[in-house]
Amino acid sequence: MSIEWIALSIFVSLIVLIFTGLPLAFVLGGLSMVLSHLLWGPQSMLLVGIQTWGVMTSYFMVAIPLYVFMANILQRSGIIEDMFGVMQVWFGSLRGGLAIGTIVICTIMAAMTGIVGAAVATMGILALPAMLNRNYDKRIALGAICAGGTLGILIPPSVITIVYAVTAGVSIGHMFMGGIFPGILLSSLFIVYITVRCWINPSLGPAPPKEEVAQYTIKVKILALKSIILPILLIIFVLGSIYAGIATPTEAAGIGSVGALICALVYRRLNWKNFSESVYETAKITAMILWITIGARCFISVFSAAGGDELIRSFITGLEINRWFILIFIQLILIVLGLFLDEIGIILLCVPIFLPIITELGFDPVWFGILFLVNAQMDYITPPFGYTLFYLKGVAPKGVTMGDIYRAVFPFVILQAIGLALCMIFPEIILWLPSQMK
Repeated sequence: MSIEWIALSIFVSLIVLIFTGLPLAFVLGGLSMVLSHLLWGPQSMLLVGIQTWGVMTSYFMVAIPLYVFMANILQRSGIIEDMFGVMQVWFGSLRGGLAIGTIVICTIMAAMTGIVGAAVATMGILALPAMLNRNYDKRIALGAICAGGTLGILIPPSVITIVYAVTAGVSIGHMFMGGIFPGILLSSLFIVYITVRCWINPSLGPAPPKEEVAQYTIKVKILALKSIILPILLIIFVLGSIYAGIATPTEAAGIGSVGALICALVYRRLNWKNFSESVYETAKITAMILWITIGARCFISVFSAAGGDELIRSFITGLEINRWFILIFIQLILIVLGLFLDEIGIILLCVPIFLPIITELGFDPVWFGILFLVNAQMDYITPPFGYTLFYLKGVAPKGVTMGDIYRAVFPFVILQAIGLALCMIFPEIILWLPSQMK
């Protein structure tokens, strides 16, 4: 059988199995075992052991459970509730202030936790009822939470960034630093959009009564800031140690975990229940990521050994078109895949195939990686299967429908696309900070 037919058979089999609803790890692992047995016989089963051992012994993979544990402890420490109070004091008097404050909190949470679900679920419980009680338009309230929650994919310490860096063989530290300014850019775009919309049409995010605004004096605002001292210090210790070259990302994850425990202790939330639940959630999320990683590595090994990656690479690089059109075409492929697969699966499947093409075209792999993550943020809020949409629906009050959420995220998807375009046109947004690292 020719390479073309083998590659087509593998691709069709993958699509069919994905649509059966089987977990991605089992689809990739099972398909790779069957295909390798058919192509090379029983001795090829050694492939599974080699790939599994490679994942288990990866030093950089140690960072994943540490950052996940840090996120879970912080989520249970009471810090987020306090930050919500600060947000109300500082932004509550503005038109659309609660939505703006939600974006700010999500940005800070992204820098503390690196996990999407935590920000969306927490803001859905705390901020959404507050905005709806203030007669905010549903689209502004829901869109702000969905869009702000996705920043955990991009702003370090993002777990998905670690998965990309390990898969692509690039520096985790450079990827972390490369994601900071794009994350701030997207956050700023969201805030500007909400501000302008609510200024033009105050009914979308009405300001509170004047007597309530009078309570938010300068003294009250300054005193409220004490609640965010610990989160800011934690961010500085984790990201600052990486930027200064004092600690590797894995070592910084250990610093972050200890810092999260100290925060929980200070807030008097460090008890056996919170600790055990955090450990359990960490084990569950880490196991999911590692199983998908093992399955994807087995699948890519079979696909590459059969010549599939070389076939795709030669086809794309052989096209007589500008390299920027090829880059845009790859971004469109990633958007389509994001409608059906989770971002970790897309990274593990696509990076080994696309990265050699990107490198051959002369693009920076770190720059491409951040573009990849910005694209993944779009996938998280793109109907019909964006995970963030379902996270929010699960905690939303009665009366909020999936139709409301779908309509709410549309403007923010456009803003994500604008942010992606800006990062493509101006690579320095991504590459300047990594270039300054020690």
